Amino acid sequence: MGFDQYHEPPDELPAATRTFARLCASLTEEAEAIGWYEQRLAVESDAEAAAIMRDAQGEEFKHFSMDLEFLLRRTPLWREIAQGILFQGGDIVAHGEAAEESAVEGAADRGEPLAGSESLGIGSVRAVAS
Repeated sequence: MGFDQYHEPPDELPAATRTFARLCASLTEEAEAIGWYEQRLAVESDAEAAAIMRDAQGEEFKHFSMDLEFLLRRTPLWREIAQGILFQGGDIVAHGEAAEESAVEGAADRGEPLAGSESLGIGSVRAVAS
């Protein structure tokens, strides 16, 4: 794999951003591998071969989870949103909308800039006006 995971010149990106991009690429690759094993297992008739593939797929689940945890530890807002969605019963989309709204409002109230936003991180206007 080349360096096509970058959308900006790599030499202009901070090391932490390059590491983040590498882990995002790794997460994608692990997800693809999990899907490939799922397809192989769906058509494999040899029990021994299927057992080996299930074991290999388990390794991909582990690697995917490790990559995800690394990324979530580096992005508190993303982690907060994920905590409102993952391992919850009920409507996934509703949990996602509620988690995003809560996390974004909380970050704004704490004066934290939102990743990828144009926020200056100066806090919520509502908090000042109250």
